[in-house]
Amino acid sequence: MLARWGIRLGCSLAGIAIGIIASSAVLSRFSVDATAVVQATLLFWIIHLGIQVLALRVLVREPSIALAGLLALASTVVALIIVNLVVSGLSIHRFSTYIFATVIIWITTSVGDVIGRRLVRQRRQEAKQT
Repeated sequence: MLARWGIRLGCSLAGIAIGIIASSAVLSRFSVDATAVVQATLLFWIIHLGIQVLALRVLVREPSIALAGLLALASTVVALIIVNLVVSGLSIHRFSTYIFATVIIWITTSVGDVIGRRLVRQRRQEAKQT
């Protein structure tokens, strides 16, 4: 079980880091240095997870797929704003940059989560076969 959790954590962190790096590469008003990528990734993950847990467990009793997606986007933008305020090597300028960066990071994080789930599912199937 610990290995499965580690797989999901690793894929989630990789998705966030890739999203931050991709946002920096694609968006001219989004800049990040190498040490800030690590700091931003870890802080973003903690904030994003906290917001998701709070929203899905406390505020919303029966989430739909659409509501879960909307909450993921909202938690992504909130986490991005907080990370921008806290991490000194990350700089985001203009509202439109926040929107595009949110979408980029949301997509890469979602892809990372899907890959993590598939790897865990594959690991379970392999364990059943042995």
